[in-house]
Amino acid sequence: MTANTVFYIIIAILVVNFIIDKILDQLNAQRFKDALPPELDDVYDHNAYLKSQNYKAINQRFSNITSSFSFLLTLGFLWFNGFEFVDQIARSFSDHPILIALIFFGIIMLVSDMISIPFSYYKTFVIEEKFGFNKTTKNTFVRDKIKGWLIMISIGGGILALIIWVYQMTQSEFWIYAWGIVTVFSILMNMFYSRLIVPMFNKQTPLEEGSLKTKISDYATSVGFSLSKIFIIDGSKRSTKANAYFSGFGNEKRITLFDTLVNDLEEEEIVAVLAHEVGHYKKKHIIFNLISAISLTGLSFYIFSLFISKPVLSEALGVSTHSFHIGLIAFGLLYSPISEFTGLIMNVMSRKFEYQADDYAKATYAAEPLISALKKLSKNSLSNLTPHAAYVFMHYSHPTLLERIKNLRA
Repeated sequence: MTANTVFYIIIAILVVNFIIDKILDQLNAQRFKDALPPELDDVYDHNAYLKSQNYKAINQRFSNITSSFSFLLTLGFLWFNGFEFVDQIARSFSDHPILIALIFFGIIMLVSDMISIPFSYYKTFVIEEKFGFNKTTKNTFVRDKIKGWLIMISIGGGILALIIWVYQMTQSEFWIYAWGIVTVFSILMNMFYSRLIVPMFNKQTPLEEGSLKTKISDYATSVGFSLSKIFIIDGSKRSTKANAYFSGFGNEKRITLFDTLVNDLEEEEIVAVLAHEVGHYKKKHIIFNLISAISLTGLSFYIFSLFISKPVLSEALGVSTHSFHIGLIAFGLLYSPISEFTGLIMNVMSRKFEYQADDYAKATYAAEPLISALKKLSKNSLSNLTPHAAYVFMHYSHPTLLERIKNLRA
C-alpha cells in the first residue's frame, strides 16, 4: 500500500466520521421541541422547559461551529504537511529520538490547546454564564489551564518517553512492555486519583457528622459495604451542576459528593444516589471497565507494533524521516474506526450496567427517592429529555431519564 493510499484513507475516515456526527446531531436537534412524555411532565414547568430547549439549541449551534472548525483545521494540517513542519521544528532543537518526540507532541498539544481556549472561554463565560451554571472565575480558569499543562507535561511526557525508550530497547516486543506500563499507570490512577490529582483542582473535606452521614453509614452497613471515606468536593466553585462518584479500591475506596448535589437533594435522595454507586461496586462494574480498558489498550499496542516499523505511516503524513512519534499519529488516525466501534460496545455495556446499578439501589434501598433525585438533577442541568434514539445509541453511556424511570418502576 502506497503512502498516497494511506493518506486518502485517513482523509476518508475523518470525512465519514464528521458526516456521521453531523447527521446524528441534526437528528437529535429535531427532537429538542418534542413534548415531554407523561412520566417526565413534572420535571419542567413551562418556562423551565422553554429554557432547556433554548440551552440545547445554543449548545447545538456552538458544537457545530467548534466541530466544523476542528475538522477543517485537521484537514488543512494534513493537506499542507503540518506534521512535517512541526517535526522539522522539533528536530532543530535536538537529534535525540525521545527529545524530538517530546518536543513534537509538546508543540502539537500546546498549539491545539491554545486554539481551543477561546471556544472553552466562550462556552464557560458566555453560554454557561447565560443559563446560570457558571461559577468559575477567570483566575480559576487560567489556573486550571496551567495545572492541566503541567500534568500533561509531567505525567503524559514521562509515560511517552518511557514507551519510546522501551521501543528502542525491545523493538517488535515493545508492545508488551508498553502495555504493562500503561496497565500499572491505569491501576494506580484508579486507586489514587482522588488522593493525588483531585486536590490540585478541588478541595475535598470529609462529610461532617450528622443525619446524612448516619443514613449513609447505616445503608452501607445494611448491604455489607465497608465505607469509611465519604467526602464533599467544592464543585460549586466551577458550576452549579451536581455529581457524585465512586473511586478507588481496598482501603482507598471512597465516595465523593459534589456540594451542589448535597444542596440540591434531600437526604433520602442522596442515599439513593449512593446506593446506585454502591451497586456499581457490588456488581463488579468498576473492575470490568478497568479490565476492558486495559485489554483494549493491549490490543491497540499489539496492532500498532505490527505497523510501527513501516515507513509508509510517516510518509502518509508527508514526513520523509520515519519515526515513532509520526507513526503513532498516523496509526491513531487509522485506528479511529476501531476505537469508535469498541467505544460503541462499551457504551452499550455501560447502559446495561446503569440499569443493574439502578436495580440494586431499588432492591436494597428504594426506587422513588432515586427517581426524584434523577429528575431534580436533570432539571437543574437542563438535560435533554427527548434525545433521538440513534444519538443515544451512538453517544450515551447512560440510559435516558425516561428509560431509567420505566426500569425503576417496573
